[in-house]
Amino acid sequence: MRILDRLVAGSFLKVFLAFAVGAPFLFILGDVTQNLDDYLARGLTPTQVALAYLYMFPQYLQWSFPISSLVGSVFTVQRMTVHREIVAAKAGGISFQRLVTPLVALAFLLAGVALALEEVVPRTNRLAGQILRGEDPRREFRNDFVFQAEGGKNLAIRGLNVPGSYMTGVVMESLPPGGDRPTDHLVAEIARYTPDTGWTFGTGYYRIFLDGGEELAFRFSEFQTRGLEERPEDLVETPPKPEEMTYGEMARLAQIMFRSGGNPRKILVDQQKKLAIPAATLIIVLFGAPLATSTKRGGTTFGIGLALLAVILYLLLFRITEALGDTGALTPLQAAWLPNVVFLTVGVVAMLRVRT
Repeated sequence: MRILDRLVAGSFLKVFLAFAVGAPFLFILGDVTQNLDDYLARGLTPTQVALAYLYMFPQYLQWSFPISSLVGSVFTVQRMTVHREIVAAKAGGISFQRLVTPLVALAFLLAGVALALEEVVPRTNRLAGQILRGEDPRREFRNDFVFQAEGGKNLAIRGLNVPGSYMTGVVMESLPPGGDRPTDHLVAEIARYTPDTGWTFGTGYYRIFLDGGEELAFRFSEFQTRGLEERPEDLVETPPKPEEMTYGEMARLAQIMFRSGGNPRKILVDQQKKLAIPAATLIIVLFGAPLATSTKRGGTTFGIGLALLAVILYLLLFRITEALGDTGALTPLQAAWLPNVVFLTVGVVAMLRVRT
């Protein structure tokens, strides 16, 4: 039995690794073709573009895991079906479910690797984005700029020092969602940041605008206010894209958007996708293995066609549920996980119906 397990596992890993290594280059080729004119217009050199895609390689590798696991399981089981190896195993008293146990075990481990990559991908994507957007990743100072915070705060800042965690010459106003009149106005000579207390403003005055045109005003030597959640490093760079944020950072951004009256549905869907896509590496094996036994005819062409059809169906369903999640027709959890639930259900039913 151990020999058979090694045979099944070895066959799966050969196909999986071949596609896992090759698929990212196809993603890169497609993305370069689509954005080449934009890169040229920005004056990026080939070296810069190549370095950016080197940083993005972990993401493309992670994307390839579900596809590679599906192709590996389909090719392994379909080839054993064509060569009557499955029939021989059944004749020896080995059920199909036991036969594909090494595939499920490997898929479980690979899903863990894909999930671990989720801690690496946002950071490497952020470096790639800085290169493609022409940002200086070592930038630690910024002068005379305005910033719109997620909490509804609008700031005008004379100077920002990231290593020192302070800013000078701060003017801050709070604008309610959909409003055109600020609810308060703050001016401070300096503001210092600590992770425990947030921003503390020093030496300035604070005005609160009440209904009816009245206002309250007072001077302060030290003052703290809620709603400004951004860290110093957040103020020195452009807001990161969803693929440049970790799971925790996306949760934090969603909370800020919710408190400021915004709609965090899309960011929450993207957050759930960070878990759903790695899990698909395991789920899609359970779907592909019994599917590959549906016919005893066909060779490589059949295996490729079967795998491509399953990938297209999965991506189509994923896009549909993602759009429904963005519009609110589905919750973020349902939108991200419904394709996995559908494929898992079909896979389990098909697995149980395979003749043993």
